[in-house]
Amino acid sequence: MKTSECDILIVPGWNNSGPDHWQTRWEKRLTTARRVIQRDWDHPERDAWVSALGIAVGKAKRPVVLVAHSLGVATVIHAAPYVGRKVAAAFLVGLPDVDRLEEPEIASFAGLSTDPLPFPSMLVASRDDPYCAFERADEYAAAWGSDFVDAGFAGHINGETGYGPWPEGLTRFATLLRRASAPASP
Repeated sequence: MKTSECDILIVPGWNNSGPDHWQTRWEKRLTTARRVIQRDWDHPERDAWVSALGIAVGKAKRPVVLVAHSLGVATVIHAAPYVGRKVAAAFLVGLPDVDRLEEPEIASFAGLSTDPLPFPSMLVASRDDPYCAFERADEYAAAWGSDFVDAGFAGHINGETGYGPWPEGLTRFATLLRRASAPASP
């Protein structure tokens, strides 16, 4: 699948992705990409975020490819049972361990499913991500049936850790797109 054949939905995490973040740069670079807008970036609520993603997927005219970072990954996992039929693939980066983090602001996102995802996916994880142990990310990737990518010592893989343009990420994303195909019509 080519980027011109799909609607790419950028799914940022808590506090959105700033101007130096790779997601923002990809959104500007990829002509079929658009950001899923959340009502409140600073006070995330699982149901509201999952609903916003579901609405964005529902409005898509072509097969959907999700590009999620951090709490956006948890949002995709919670939404997967509802949006899976229209999603061709998901690129998941910097999963936060919402079941083990002691952050009251994201508590509603706890309870991530370990069921296989209904679409091809790739989970990119860092060995020193402060929000998720590398081994835990590997366990989730195996449960979801995701390709697992070791990003090395990359922190949370965001603008603050030097991941603005992130050409290696685009290469991995292209690999996932080659595996993706249009989902079956409902």
